[in-house]
Amino acid sequence: MEGKDKNGPMLALKVMRLTRPTLCSPLVVTSDSKDLPGNLFNNDLKNDVTSVSGVETLNAGQFLLLPQSFGNIYLGETFSSYICVHNDTNQVVKDVSVKANLQTNSHRIPLSGNHTETEATELHPQQTVDDVIHHEVKEVGTHILVCEVSYTTPSDTRLSFRKFFKFQVLKPLDVKTKFYNAESDEVYLEAQVQNITSGPICLEKVSLESSPLFNVTALNQTPSGESVFGSVNMLQPKGSRQFLYCLSPELSLASDLRLLGGATNIGKLDIVWRSNLGERGHLQTSQLQRMAPDYGDIRLSVQEMPNLVYLEEAFNIVCRIVNTCERPMDLILGLEPLPNSGLVWSGVSGRQMGKLEPGTSIQLSLTLVPLAAGLQNISGIRLTDTFLKRTYDYDDLAQVFVIQKSDLIV
Repeated sequence: MEGKDKNGPMLALKVMRLTRPTLCSPLVVTSDSKDLPGNLFNNDLKNDVTSVSGVETLNAGQFLLLPQSFGNIYLGETFSSYICVHNDTNQVVKDVSVKANLQTNSHRIPLSGNHTETEATELHPQQTVDDVIHHEVKEVGTHILVCEVSYTTPSDTRLSFRKFFKFQVLKPLDVKTKFYNAESDEVYLEAQVQNITSGPICLEKVSLESSPLFNVTALNQTPSGESVFGSVNMLQPKGSRQFLYCLSPELSLASDLRLLGGATNIGKLDIVWRSNLGERGHLQTSQLQRMAPDYGDIRLSVQEMPNLVYLEEAFNIVCRIVNTCERPMDLILGLEPLPNSGLVWSGVSGRQMGKLEPGTSIQLSLTLVPLAAGLQNISGIRLTDTFLKRTYDYDDLAQVFVIQKSDLIV
C-alpha cells in the first residue's frame, strides 16, 4: 500500500515526453485595404497573440507547433521522456527514489536510462532529481508508463506514490509481399510498403536480410547504381512503394533439389524511415515464408536453348533431370511428336538413362527440327520409371521463335 502524508505528497512528479514539434498551417485571412472589409482582417491578425508578427504579408505556410499532449507513438520509434521530482516544501526530504517502468500487454520493462533506479540522499527545498529515459517500442497497443516515487519524511516515515501515463503505439507501415518461384530455382520477392501514419515519411533504407540458404540481389536501382525512387524516397500518407528482390540458392542448396524445395524461410525485411522532422523509426518484419514448390518425384527443366532458330535447321537444347524422391530410379527417355506441333524430335526414343540416385541429376542434349514458322512450344518428352511403370509427361517446357532466313532484314 502506498504511504502518503495527511496533506498529500511532499514531492511533485512531472513527466514530459521528449518529442519534436509538429507542423501546422495557420489560418491566414487578409484582404487589400481597398476591399470591402478594409483593414479589419489585418488588424485582427495583429491583435491575435498566437499569430506571428508580419504574417498578414505572407502566404499561408507551415509553422512549428509544440506538442499539445502526450500523443501517440509509432512502432519502431524511440519513446523518450523527461522525469522530474521537485521538492515543493520547506523541509528536507531524504532517500528519494524514482522508478520508471513501461507496462505493455505482455511485458513490464524497467526504464530510467542505463540504470533501473534514481536516488538522492537528500532533497532540499526547491531542489529536483530528474532523469531522461529512452526505449524503442516493439509492441503495438496500449502502453502505460508507471512512475513511482519513494522518500523519507523528516519524521523518518517512508512514503511513496505512483502516477500512470497511458499512450498508444500504432502501426506505421503496412507491408505486403508476393513470391514467384522461377524455373531457374531463383525466388523473386515483391514487397509493397505503404505509409499508414498521419504525415509524410522518408524511407531511408528498405533491405532484405536473406536466410543463409539464399543470396539476395536488390533490383531497385538503375544501371548507374542510383535508386529508382530518387535520392529522397518521400512517401506521403497512404502512399506506397514496390521493392523487388531476387534470391538465388547457395551452391550447396542448388545441388540438392530436395533441400531447395524445403527452403521456405526467405528472410526479413529491414526498414528504416524518418518523419518530416527527422525522427528515426526502425521496423523489421517477421520471417517471410514462401510456399514450397512441389517438384514431384522427377523434375525436368531446360538449362540452355536458343531464343531464335531458323526454319528446317536443327537446333539443340540442354535439359536437366533431377531425382527428387527418396529412392533410386531407372528411367527410360521417350520423345513423342505431338499433333499440329511445329517442332519434331531428331534422335533415339526409348533409350535407357541409367540409374539415378536420390538427390542427383543428369544433363542431356536433345535435338529438334522446326517445320513451321512462329512461336513454337517444346513438348513431347516422356520419362518412364521402370520400377513403378509410371510415365511422367513434360509438355510446354519452353518456347522458341522460328523464322525463315529470308525474313531477316539486312
